[in-house]
Amino acid sequence: MATSSPIEPSFRESVDLMFNRAVALMDLPPGLVEKIRVCNATYTVRFGVRLRGDIKTFVGYRSVHSEHMEPVKGGIRFSMGVNQDEVEALAALMTYKCALVETPFGGSKGGLCIDPREYEEHELERITRRFAYELAKRDLIHPSQNVPAPDMGTGEREMAWMADQYARMNTTDINAKACVTGKPLNAGGIHGRVEATGRGVQYALREFFRNPEDVAAAGLSGSLDGKRVIVQGLGNVGYHAAKFLSDEDGAKVIGIIERDGALFNAEDGLDVDDVFQWLRANGGVKGYPKATYVENGAAVLEEACDILVPAALEGVINLGNAERIQAPLIIEAANGPVTAGADEILRKKGCVIIPDMYANAGGVTVSYFEWVKNLSHIRFGRMQRRQEEARHQLVVDELEALSDSMGNAWSLSPSFKAKYLRGAGELELVRSGLDDTMRTAYQSMREVWHSRDDVTDLRTAAYLVSIDRVAQSYRAKGL
Repeated sequence: MATSSPIEPSFRESVDLMFNRAVALMDLPPGLVEKIRVCNATYTVRFGVRLRGDIKTFVGYRSVHSEHMEPVKGGIRFSMGVNQDEVEALAALMTYKCALVETPFGGSKGGLCIDPREYEEHELERITRRFAYELAKRDLIHPSQNVPAPDMGTGEREMAWMADQYARMNTTDINAKACVTGKPLNAGGIHGRVEATGRGVQYALREFFRNPEDVAAAGLSGSLDGKRVIVQGLGNVGYHAAKFLSDEDGAKVIGIIERDGALFNAEDGLDVDDVFQWLRANGGVKGYPKATYVENGAAVLEEACDILVPAALEGVINLGNAERIQAPLIIEAANGPVTAGADEILRKKGCVIIPDMYANAGGVTVSYFEWVKNLSHIRFGRMQRRQEEARHQLVVDELEALSDSMGNAWSLSPSFKAKYLRGAGELELVRSGLDDTMRTAYQSMREVWHSRDDVTDLRTAAYLVSIDRVAQSYRAKGL
């Protein structure tokens, strides 16, 4: 008699399974557990837009998972795969993610069921503005209640349209720019936001490799230098993560997986910028001349490497391929790339997974900085940068005077002086804040991981930390 294959849980079921695994290890009242688990509300909107001589009806969602802190925060994605279950699962992840990295937001998420590639820019603007109107008139876009951000299929352009639509509807709201984050710089954005999620992945890996005990748990040793990396998805997150790891940390990107296949070069590695430019010019990786093209891109997930970076879709590592995954370390740059079933298989194999709610929190962290910038109406560094440079100049002048008095026995190198005398601008301050956030959050997970016998992985540790913080917040409200 043939045995039936295990059923793969949906993305929402995976989130619930991982949540349940964590709360089973906590001493929380059942009622509070249920309050934290469920989505508070989901709004479904159907609206019409006249396009190409006809009326086209679109379906969109905005889900609010938890209002233990307000505003609630979460991206808006444009994709044909958008559905209520997915949006609610992503909203739940946002709650836990914000709690883990200590950004003072509840969790929310939105989506519009649309393929943005099918529309001209002016058509997409009309659709986006109408969607924003439908959400804003119900306070589902609002600086103090619900603050969207870019996600899959959206970016700075769409956020600028949404912010402008909100401002048109709220002409006296002095904080209107804070209604969304991820905006262009000239529309109230912040330096470092576009790279933020990829930069956060880099900082997460750096912090992991600062702890030899954790590196050894993955069967690795040393630093990031020379580590072989495979990246799935060369979108905004995957591109920046791959670029920073190869350019700044000496890692070797040997595989890049895209929609139309994959590129692989185990010997020399891949030039991330070169592949990215080819991808933008040709719409895919097929035909790229400097690497082996693999038509079945998913097969490259199973190639030998040190670090696997799934940076695109949910569920790419699942019951169907988990047994064949060779990477000893996986960092989830996307939301939910490893299903609950695959997670269990990989843990039994000894694979260490740096979980999505931590690894891709760079975006929401820098979104928080942008929101604060919009509310304070001043860019970071404007007040203190030159004063900082002047203080450093005093030290350099004193040291050089001391050198003169000693007969020029030594001198400060020009490169040191240039770096030391340069005051921190907005980008440096944003990167500093992100680095501090990722380090602190990793240590909070790590402490739970290594201090409890019943916690054997970073994902459970992350859920324990974040659920406890949400619970404490609800208790402080009197629940």
